[in-house]
Amino acid sequence: MRAMDDTEIRIDPAETAARRGQAARAGVPTIPLPRESAQDTARTAPAGRVASAVPAAASTGVADLLRGPVRPARVLLSGPAAVYVQVVGERGGGDVVGVLTSDAARLPLGCVLFRPSNGRPLVALPPGAPAQVGGGRIVVGDLSVSAAAWWNPRPRLPGGRPALLPEGVRQLRTALYGEGVPHSSFTLPGLPTGPGGPLAALRGAVRRADLEAALRTATRLIGLGPGLTPAGDDVMAGAIAGLVLLGHPSAERFAAGVCSLAAGRTTELSRALLRHAAAGRVSGEFAAVLHGLVGERPLAPAIARLLATGATSGRAMALGLSTAIDLVDRTTR
Repeated sequence: MRAMDDTEIRIDPAETAARRGQAARAGVPTIPLPRESAQDTARTAPAGRVASAVPAAASTGVADLLRGPVRPARVLLSGPAAVYVQVVGERGGGDVVGVLTSDAARLPLGCVLFRPSNGRPLVALPPGAPAQVGGGRIVVGDLSVSAAAWWNPRPRLPGGRPALLPEGVRQLRTALYGEGVPHSSFTLPGLPTGPGGPLAALRGAVRRADLEAALRTATRLIGLGPGLTPAGDDVMAGAIAGLVLLGHPSAERFAAGVCSLAAGRTTELSRALLRHAAAGRVSGEFAAVLHGLVGERPLAPAIARLLATGATSGRAMALGLSTAIDLVDRTTR
């Protein structure tokens, strides 16, 4: 496979196959690097000395950024399992790209390394430190990452409106809420509880199959909760992705409304993930649950992995997916 840049990185077919094998064993579906894209990005690679590139399996959701010209970026966060950088946009905003270890949540904006975390930050740089994205690479400090393979973060489900297994839906709800526990008792850290809280309002909107009311709850949920991806955002991201991938007729309008509300209300990483959700691009853990719900993969381990993602992100995304399932079902009926 040809490298995506013009440095002397030669990967013979056997080594490429081995790396794809590593990716497959880690649950990363791979897509061969298009030859045309490799040639295009080679022409845009920066001149001068560049650190030796570490191979990764890159999401096609960030392919345009990686294949495009080299652009300045800044570090949002660096930890043992991930470093996130924001590409500087013309109007101050910009897209976000992540470099993730193989044991991190496989986000749709990520380039997944073929190794787990080792307890140390991937790069010893503070937020705001300079980085570069483009020319086939992500360069952050002394870390340079290039795409050796690609994976598609939009799951391919059967039909325009996939039929979910009823027992699978019950299994998801039981794992999320608990056996015999009323849905009204479900809580997430950082989100107000009780009959006047946003989760209660969301449940009411779902019961009435009222998508406009569900969208109004987004004004109360976006940006609500601690961390780089607040729990309220994760609920909305799960709902958006679920509506899009399950074929709700108003999914596009709902997604556009939520993404518009997110401007200035939440973190840059969260806004980027909401935009990916609006395009049906989700984490590998979320996609595995959807594949399980249509009977294509084992469901129980997929649910367990999703719920274990992050401090609250996995449970919040599962709540969003459950919300989308109900909205699609009630709208259809």
